[in-house]
Amino acid sequence: MKKILALMLLLMLVATGCSGEVTDGDGDVKIGYAINNMNDTFQTYIVDAAKEKAEEYGYSIDIQDAQEDVIKQQDQVDAMIEQGVDAIIVVPVDTSAMDPITKAVTEAGIPLVYVNRNPFSEGDIPEGVFYVGSQEIVAGQFQGTYLVKLMGEEGGVAILMGILSNEGAVKRTEGNEEILSQYPGIKVLAKESGNWQKDQGMDITENWLTAYADELNAILANNDEMALGALNALETAGRNDVIVMGIDAIPDAINMVAEGKMAATVLQDADGQGHGAIESVHNALKGNEQDPIRWIDFVLITPENVSDFQ
Repeated sequence: MKKILALMLLLMLVATGCSGEVTDGDGDVKIGYAINNMNDTFQTYIVDAAKEKAEEYGYSIDIQDAQEDVIKQQDQVDAMIEQGVDAIIVVPVDTSAMDPITKAVTEAGIPLVYVNRNPFSEGDIPEGVFYVGSQEIVAGQFQGTYLVKLMGEEGGVAILMGILSNEGAVKRTEGNEEILSQYPGIKVLAKESGNWQKDQGMDITENWLTAYADELNAILANNDEMALGALNALETAGRNDVIVMGIDAIPDAINMVAEGKMAATVLQDADGQGHGAIESVHNALKGNEQDPIRWIDFVLITPENVSDFQ
C-alpha cells in the first residue's frame, strides 16, 4: 500500500511540473541600480519602467542614489559588487568618468548595463557591457528644425544646457547648433547650464530677459524641467512671444504643449529605456545573443500630435 501511495505522489508531482528545476521566474536574481539623481524627474520614470519590467521577470532591484556625486556612485557600485548582485544598471553621473566602474564590474564578471547616458560615445563597448538609450544629438536637431519652421530664418535664441559632463547636454546642444548654424540670420545669444533643474532654468531666463530684452525670441532647453522654469520666468515678465521647447515629454510639459504655452517637447521614451535596460540584463543572464547598443527613438511632440501622448 505504501508503495502505491508513493507512486501516486510521484505521478502527481510530475503532472504538476514540480521537478525542482529553476523556472524562468528567477525570483532570486538581484539587480543593483545606480542612479545619478532621484531628484531628476525623468530618471524616476525610467526607474519605474525598470521596476515594472523586473517584476515581470521576478527580479528584485536595489536602487542607490548618487546625488550627482561620481565618487559616491563608484562606491555604491563597489558595494553592489561586494554584495554579489547578479547584474548592475548605471545611469552615469559623469559619462567621462565611468572607466573605474566599467573595469570593476567587468572584472567581477557581472553584466553591466548603462542606461540613458552613454559613456561610450567613442570607442568600442567592452564584452559584457551594454547601453540602452537614445541618440541625443537627434533631439537637439528636432528642436532646431522645428524652431526654424516656427520662427523663420532670423531671430535670437538662447540655449539652456544640462550638466556639461553629461553626454545628453553636450549632444543635444550640438544638435541645436548644427541646425541653427545653417541660417546666418539666427543668432545664438547665450548658452548656460541650468543643471537640468527647473529653478535654475527660471533664474537664468530672468537674467536673459534683462540682458537681451526683445532680442530674445526663443529658448531651447536640454530638458523639460528647465523649459518649465523658463516658462515661469517668461510668464512673470509678461512675455508670451518667446518660443520655448524642451526634451523628455514629462506630463507637465505635454500639458504645456497642449495649452499652447510650450511650442514643443521631444519624447525621450522612459518606458523604452527602463524596459530595455531590464531586457538587456535578462538576455545577458540567460546568455541570449543581443547587440551591445539598444537605441530608443526620439519623437517630436507639437500641438499637432500632442493629443496622441496625453
